[in-house]
Amino acid sequence: MSDQQTSQLADAVTEVTEKAQLLVREEIELAKAEMTDKVIKLAKGAAFGIIAGVFAVFALIYLGEALAWAFNDLLNVETAIWAGFLITGVLILLLGAIAGLIAVRLIKKGSPPKPALAIEEAQLIRGTLTSPPGDHAVGPIAARQAPTPAPKER
Repeated sequence: MSDQQTSQLADAVTEVTEKAQLLVREEIELAKAEMTDKVIKLAKGAAFGIIAGVFAVFALIYLGEALAWAFNDLLNVETAIWAGFLITGVLILLLGAIAGLIAVRLIKKGSPPKPALAIEEAQLIRGTLTSPPGDHAVGPIAARQAPTPAPKER
């Protein structure tokens, strides 16, 4: 090889290396932006959930009191007022247990937030880089298609 060809090859390798580094940095930034967006949405949802929970607790106090007195009236109890409050307390504990079980089930179904777009892009890039040259289509639509695997030699 002549010195000019070697220089051109070195320039091409340097350019590919710089572009690969830029691509990796951009993928990291995409993942950070995606995670930040998801965390902000989760935090806002949690804040409003806490506010709703506080109001619900105060409402339950008043409703529990009313329910306890209603049980006392239904049972026509005048000396053992505690009976209505006991029934109400048991009902509240039962509802709390059911809500807790549902919460555990929903939390187990949920997955931790992950940067889905960044992972998808990284998989597409890896597939494009590992496929043989000229074996894959070019363009925005082709970028979303998985590259076809290279034929195996026999």
